[in-house]
Amino acid sequence: MIRMHVTKDMSIRLTLACVAVFAVFLLAADLFAFRWIGWYVAWRGMRPESVLKMTVTLYAASVFGWVCLWALWRLLKNIKAERVFDGENVRLLRAISWCCAFAALIFCVSGVYYPPFFFAGAAAAFMMLIVRVVKNVFQQAIEMKSELDLTI
Repeated sequence: MIRMHVTKDMSIRLTLACVAVFAVFLLAADLFAFRWIGWYVAWRGMRPESVLKMTVTLYAASVFGWVCLWALWRLLKNIKAERVFDGENVRLLRAISWCCAFAALIFCVSGVYYPPFFFAGAAAAFMMLIVRVVKNVFQQAIEMKSELDLTI
């Protein structure tokens, strides 16, 4: 069995690549959403007005997806540059959590006309919760580091 030692730099590069892949998928979704939704609505035998409602929902959520991907990219670049416990990272994590919260709101409101959107809303809300916890950990670590720097 071949074992590969994964370094911190390799892990960050892999994560940056994953963010880039998600950006490509989001771009494809933005470019083809109307066509895909139209096909899906016809296939499911849903009302034609569902195309517009679902398209508006997905494009509104997409805005927060792009902001989230941008913030993740910046956060990873900061970590790669060894700026981990930095106030900018806390702001980026806060932005990511708010993006998740707004996406959750969009999907939960849209769940009224298409109930499966409630699941997407719940997933986004849970992601917001996880990111908020990580943000609070970073914030506390920055405060502890600041106090430690003052005592030395």
